[in-house]
Amino acid sequence: MAIEHLQPRTRCTSAAKLAPKFLSVFSGAGGLDLGLEYAGFQSVGCIERDQHALATLRLNRPDWTIIEPGDISIVSKTLEPRALGLRRRQLDLLVGGPPCQPFSKAAQWSQTARQGIRDPRANCVEGLLELVDRFLPRAILLENVQGFVSGKANALGSISHALEAINRRSKTKYRLQYWVVDTADFGVPQKRKRAILFAERGGAELPLPEPRYRGNPLTAWDAIGHLTVKHRNPRLSHWLKLLPSIPEGNNYQWHTRRGGGRPLFGYRTKFWSFLLKLEKAQPAWTLSAQPGPYTGPFHWDNRRLTIQEMLLLQSFPESWKLCGTAREQIRQIGNATPPLIAEMLGRVIAKEILSRPVSDELVLQISRSEAPFPPPVRVKVIDRSFHELEGFWPDHPGTGYGPRPIKISWRNR
Repeated sequence: MAIEHLQPRTRCTSAAKLAPKFLSVFSGAGGLDLGLEYAGFQSVGCIERDQHALATLRLNRPDWTIIEPGDISIVSKTLEPRALGLRRRQLDLLVGGPPCQPFSKAAQWSQTARQGIRDPRANCVEGLLELVDRFLPRAILLENVQGFVSGKANALGSISHALEAINRRSKTKYRLQYWVVDTADFGVPQKRKRAILFAERGGAELPLPEPRYRGNPLTAWDAIGHLTVKHRNPRLSHWLKLLPSIPEGNNYQWHTRRGGGRPLFGYRTKFWSFLLKLEKAQPAWTLSAQPGPYTGPFHWDNRRLTIQEMLLLQSFPESWKLCGTAREQIRQIGNATPPLIAEMLGRVIAKEILSRPVSDELVLQISRSEAPFPPPVRVKVIDRSFHELEGFWPDHPGTGYGPRPIKISWRNR
């Protein structure tokens, strides 16, 4: 194992010594790390195996310590607190966003569907818990998709049992708390259901901040309406030719018998984000880490979102840069924790758990746009190439039948 200490930025040494320390696991593009930095925490290490994400971390924060190898199954068996200049029980916070694919709702459209904690990709949770056992941090903070804490294959039981075993061995009192939140309720201009898990070494409970934006969220226009994107009108391929005929905030269901368009599809026979468009006056739909060619959300101008727009919708600052190809950058964005959520939670942890003086004012908070919403982009008639698809298309047979009925709901052509 190697610990890569990169050239530090200029910073106040005394302030750094007093700042609460956190170790990040599955750091990704740095959403959790960045938010905690803005909350006054100091990173002592990042554990991440993806080389493009590591390049992103090095580019934006060359002073953060990169721990090699980034494979948690190896690091969890070799990393000792003293390697980071710490003693056992001295780490303030261990944070991480384990890979979400085994628990993701989007996985129900794959051949293997959701396997949750039974999925081999979920083994990394065990590595994270091994680090808890070795470091005994003051607190643990995890972020993941809703399926991480709900459904038959959730991770709650495994994590709780592991914490109970640690408690017996080390005389600690870790007790798992969790919430499912919509990030739009807390100022992120994106509807994004996420699970937040927390445990404190002495059993203390963390109060969740008030959802001040519930019922009055920030919008996609607030986040990206000020951007001027110079682009040529690309030639839309196949299904994307339907985008101009779908109103803002809608998806392919506009063109079903229950929508206001033409009957081109059966209701609920496609995944939700198929031809999904943003609406200026509403938060963005959830940004996906693995979008297909027809997976939204698309811009209200009937185009793909730019990398800069996606970063802003995730509450990253405009100065944050990503490495890798466009697809690799999109994956990093979709997998990231919104930094604003991390900053919010970090400030609460610092104040309520660590008894540190901290301001409630969020640095990453997005301001409402002073410019009024422009009128919706005018809807156009469907492209002629889709006229032959008009007709009766059976709806999806209902909850619990999964994606397979799609194959039998389409008429033979």
